[in-house]
Amino acid sequence: MSFRLSQRDKDIIGFINQFRAVDRDSLVELFFRQLKSPINACNSVMVRLYRLGLIERTQQYSPTVYLPVDAKIKKNSQKILHFLSILDIYKQMSTYSVPKQMIVEDKPTGQKGGIEPDLFCIFKGSPFWIEIQRNQYSEQKMQAKINLYEEFFFSDEWKTLQWQPEDRAAIFPSVILITPVRYAVSSEHIRIIQVASIHELMEKYKSSTKQQRETKPITQSSSGGIRINLT
Repeated sequence: MSFRLSQRDKDIIGFINQFRAVDRDSLVELFFRQLKSPINACNSVMVRLYRLGLIERTQQYSPTVYLPVDAKIKKNSQKILHFLSILDIYKQMSTYSVPKQMIVEDKPTGQKGGIEPDLFCIFKGSPFWIEIQRNQYSEQKMQAKINLYEEFFFSDEWKTLQWQPEDRAAIFPSVILITPVRYAVSSEHIRIIQVASIHELMEKYKSSTKQQRETKPITQSSSGGIRINLT
């Protein structure tokens, strides 16, 4: 079969491959909202791409969720909700500034048992590892997760990650815990931020930046000189 893909077709396929599970309404919002009938246009495109065998889909959810053709997750898997949670964080960020260098389910240590954040990205000029906690865990388990980040910090392996800037000192990302529950976790070496959403993060740092301007400049942290300024 001979067919030609538009740039939008390619962008949609690439986006689904990157995020692993993408619902129809998110595709409408991200790729079709400028059209007169965005839902109809999206449905038409997605049916065509599905029939061409370029994407998979599951109708276990409403609206339909689309998957990569080589997806290794079952169409009724709870893992789909996990990937949709990551997508939601990306969409929240994009309302302020489109994040860059995104890595879904990042594995920066390259080995089992190391840190495995749900998302890495550079957002408003600062690098972040994001952990999305959909379930409630014990504080001991959460502190153990933070301890793994500290171990990676002391390994210095993070200084050679491919996204690190070439023209200045390496930066260790801040760790954002997206959680409705606040955990009594701490670290003297990495910055940990606990918020229920990216919207809360932006409000938090909007207020923080205002206070800092009224007092004194931000001093460098021990995390490789991170400065977070999300405004």
